[in-house]
Amino acid sequence: MNALHILLPPYAQCAGIAALAQLLARADRLADAAPGYAVALGEYFRWPGATLPAAALLRQRAVGDAEGATWLCADPAYVRPDINGARMLACGSLDLSRAEAEALARELKPVFGDSGALLETTTPARWHLRLPAGAVLPAFAAPEDVLGADLFEHLPEGNEGRRWRQLFNEAQVILHQNPVNAERHARGAMPANSLWFWGGGALPAWVKSPLAVVASDDELALALAARAGVDVESPRPQALAAARAGAALFDLERVAAEALARDWLPALADALARGRATELRFVFCSGERHRLARWHRLRFWRRARTPAP
Repeated sequence: MNALHILLPPYAQCAGIAALAQLLARADRLADAAPGYAVALGEYFRWPGATLPAAALLRQRAVGDAEGATWLCADPAYVRPDINGARMLACGSLDLSRAEAEALARELKPVFGDSGALLETTTPARWHLRLPAGAVLPAFAAPEDVLGADLFEHLPEGNEGRRWRQLFNEAQVILHQNPVNAERHARGAMPANSLWFWGGGALPAWVKSPLAVVASDDELALALAARAGVDVESPRPQALAAARAGAALFDLERVAAEALARDWLPALADALARGRATELRFVFCSGERHRLARWHRLRFWRRARTPAP
């Protein structure tokens, strides 16, 4: 038997699911954590250093050449100006083709090359900057923290950030003028009119985890699991029926509320009832944490309350 850790979207997105509310009513409320998907992953993985070097981990999993350099994600993004500034509405999810990505990056490579960085289109959605080993980088905000917000409030500050603010502005000008984006706009597709820098750092010498299995389709979760030597599988409700030794993380952060209610919650409750799980740990990306042990199911007097978890 094992503990199942369930990584969920922000609680507000799940608040209308009656079956989940009933499970949480019988569970123990744990101390809240800081919000964020990366924060939640950090509860299950350890690495040397205080910040998560997401760019190097993603590059290593995709290509396997991350050692010996400093890496920074430079993902294509869609930014829309508004009366108060500009908002990032998409990052790394623009459905660029390989040909489009290469054509856009071709115009940008000289700008970054002059600054000592090599721009790599690792995938059409995930671009990287390769910098010399030991390069010092300012703190960058993760895309999840910037989406929907005024992106100028999230640009790196101070003298360390000046270089990257300049590169950010130059990249926007070049991308705005690129004919690829004119063609995408003409057919109703989002233009890749900006880049977002994030996840800087070197490949960690090690990543450790208490998990035995990670079930996720997120690239960063899979990259951490690969570096830690943790088994991975696709997040499917049917996988809950398989016997496994050790704790397992099921990443449902991208699962719609309807699918959670229809497919996942019955399977999770069944796994607990049949003893395939010793407990369920509900981890919301908004920071709430709950623990449901097997015997907690007997707390029949506890009724679900809304809207509070």
